[in-house]
Amino acid sequence: MTLRGFEGREPALAQLTGERTSPPPRGIVSICSAHPLVLEAALRRGKAEGAPVLIEATCNQVNQEGGYTGMAPADFRRFVEGVAAGIGFPSDRLILGGDHLGPNPWKRLSAEDAMARAEAMVAGYVEAGFRKIHLDTSVGCAGESAAVADELSAARAARLARIAEDRAAMTQHPPPLYIIGTEVPPPGGAGHLVEDLAVTEPAAAEGTLAAHSAAFAAAGVASAFRRVIGIVVQPGVEFGNANVAIYRPDLARGLSTALEHLPGLVFEAHSTDYQPAGALAALVDDGFAILKVGPGLTFALREALYGLDAIAIELAVIAPEESLARTMEGVMLDNPAHWRSHYPGMPEEQRLLRHFSYSDRIRYYWPDPRAAAAVERLLDRLGTRTIPETLISQHLARLHPSVLAGEISPNPRELCLAAVNMTLDPYYAATRMSA
Repeated sequence: MTLRGFEGREPALAQLTGERTSPPPRGIVSICSAHPLVLEAALRRGKAEGAPVLIEATCNQVNQEGGYTGMAPADFRRFVEGVAAGIGFPSDRLILGGDHLGPNPWKRLSAEDAMARAEAMVAGYVEAGFRKIHLDTSVGCAGESAAVADELSAARAARLARIAEDRAAMTQHPPPLYIIGTEVPPPGGAGHLVEDLAVTEPAAAEGTLAAHSAAFAAAGVASAFRRVIGIVVQPGVEFGNANVAIYRPDLARGLSTALEHLPGLVFEAHSTDYQPAGALAALVDDGFAILKVGPGLTFALREALYGLDAIAIELAVIAPEESLARTMEGVMLDNPAHWRSHYPGMPEEQRLLRHFSYSDRIRYYWPDPRAAAAVERLLDRLGTRTIPETLISQHLARLHPSVLAGEISPNPRELCLAAVNMTLDPYYAATRMSA
């Protein structure tokens, strides 16, 4: 079947690369991570599947001021292309996107100051050749409500689209494709217990499209509006620090049928991390052709690294006092900016959240030099040892059956990559065309 909403378009975002695939996929996975092991695992998977890989950088990760990775958009592109080249992934199947591009990183500033910086960010992404641009201007800035009205958000999105169009023409890049939406989940998941999520009303999705159509026309970028391929809405999917809201098709039935009135568009599902396989398949069935996942992948990687950390201590190749977990605790305590406002509770509750929250704020700290050195030390010291299968069973139980079957080498780096790849399994099952 061809996914509803793709009539007249190449299916499942294959139009991003100008390629058709046979049989066509039902959707595409959006990898929202800047971790080199996550990216390598995703690119390896895409190579094995013979499929394009969509990798997106968020406004907080990558921007003209460096974000938390220290990379501008052009730096991120070179970084991803380097990982791809290292495993022989074809560059023409690599799709780069910018996620949540708007004033969010600077929302504590005045609206005009934040939007001026958002313009510079969007220009940098387009100049660096990012093909898919998610315009997220729904957040309020200093003196505004937490979320601004549809009309103002649409006007700001059109302002950023004008910058994107001009910069694409100036640098002779193909004009970008756009994702819009005003009911946008917070980047990286919610920082609280997720309960009773309100699914976007069909009329709200249609109103979003109408508001953006009018705003793009008023800004003189009606041609850019014709390249809007999807809308971000809330299907009732989210994760917090300690729980996950699972997709319920019965609650989103009305929203799904709204696509019948939005020709040529799909929905983009944010925060699909930790959804079970059946829920992901149902999302794609219901028109959510773009499944975004990020913290769930680094969560799986952290599980693998901490499992290896425990194994290294059992094998006495690392002393408990120099363990990876202890190093990460010190790094996060020394720089609490990325977790303090997200992890409530008493000190012991916060300690558990720092390491084991679904929101996975620990992902912000892997680029830290001390963290990177601790990971390298762990992998190096285990790299010369044969890891007993019994310890893999104890500390990396999810991977143990595949190790026994000879599908995964009991090599520490391969175990890390396998943990990420296993997390991607239900995404590829959901988006792949059934035989």
